[in-house]
Amino acid sequence: MPAHLRCINAVWSLHLVTSVPNCGGNYEYEELVDAAMRHMNCRVVDKTAAHDMKGALTAPDWPPLTGSEMHALADVFAAFDRPRRLLWHSPRPFSAAALVQTASATVFVKRHDARVRNVASLLEEHRFIAHLRARGSLVPAVMPSRRNGTAVAIDRWTYEVHELAAGVDAYREAHSWTPVRSLGHARALGSALAHMHLAAGGFDAPARQPRPLLAGLDIVGSAHLATALEHFVTQRPAVAAFLGTSNWRDRVLEALEPIHALLRPMLSSLDPLWVHNDWHASNLFWTDQSAHAQVSAIIDFGLCNRGIAVADLATALERNTIAWLELDVCAQDAVAGIGRVPLMQALVQGYCAVRPLQSIEREALPLFLCLAHVEYALSEVEYFHGVVGNDANARLAYRDFLLGHIQWFRARGGRQYLEALRAALQGGNKRAAA
Repeated sequence: MPAHLRCINAVWSLHLVTSVPNCGGNYEYEELVDAAMRHMNCRVVDKTAAHDMKGALTAPDWPPLTGSEMHALADVFAAFDRPRRLLWHSPRPFSAAALVQTASATVFVKRHDARVRNVASLLEEHRFIAHLRARGSLVPAVMPSRRNGTAVAIDRWTYEVHELAAGVDAYREAHSWTPVRSLGHARALGSALAHMHLAAGGFDAPARQPRPLLAGLDIVGSAHLATALEHFVTQRPAVAAFLGTSNWRDRVLEALEPIHALLRPMLSSLDPLWVHNDWHASNLFWTDQSAHAQVSAIIDFGLCNRGIAVADLATALERNTIAWLELDVCAQDAVAGIGRVPLMQALVQGYCAVRPLQSIEREALPLFLCLAHVEYALSEVEYFHGVVGNDANARLAYRDFLLGHIQWFRARGGRQYLEALRAALQGGNKRAAA
């Protein structure tokens, strides 16, 4: 029998078996179908591949969510009504997540290793989400559990369940640091970020407790750079162990100090604000797939923290308008064009049309941009070295992301991008004031 007919026959036979009541349901059916198709040498789409650090797919660090886990969560989350099937597994690498169809709705389920996010750290995020929703921000609700909270610990895992975001997940398969696809998208996400910053006002929680994979301003936002850097590393034994006795202090301070010296006098004049810290197009839902789509929902607050609005805008520029995955730190001039100036201009225009920047913010933004990945890169080191034991990725985060990004801004392409940014900031504010 030809291979494609063997596949059809195997799937049909399994359908007859698993359609009998009490024979296991859709989760077991899917698993049996995949197993049979692999046995018959049929092509099965890999539902568990994850994004790697260089723009490709790799084996995930964490096992995919399973049907048995969904049934267990149905006993814990009141709104999690009779789960029926897993519709899609997220390729994002730092947790396991999936869309789950229940008897009444489709929900988004996320499972974290407790070393990365425990219940307390998720509740920090959920309180910020609740504040934004109360202020009218386009954020999906977090579902309450029967344990008087919105996050649940089971064994070594921590779970959260969100309602399905409104709109289209247009960048579902996009890697972080891939530029947006149109000027319209860049303008729309700039505008949406400004609206979120306005909604964030009044949320006055302290900065989050140290965890792997967390962004903040503990180093860059300090008036005492060397002391803050040392304290940051000392607080994170995995980072200290990875860096060891190398000359990392001198290398990092040499890279940061010339930029930070210009930023330092401005820090006390910039008001604190809770921010998203990971404003990429893939963390937004869109009204449609067109180049002129608008933002319909905001997701993934895993990096949110107490910060500064203009530093969050710098992160948005870094995430959406520079093609970092094309960067080769050994050949800086060859990749001068990774900065997408028209996208940057559109994003700044969209932001300033809603929330015009003050003079000191315009001056600080290019400096924050140069340093945008410093703390998150070290937090990635903590995750890769201390949690999953991947020192190759830890080296990549330290060498290519922390040091390499700053090096690019000093090279020709980065300098040209920063000059264009300063010009756009003047033009964007003038248009907003008109």
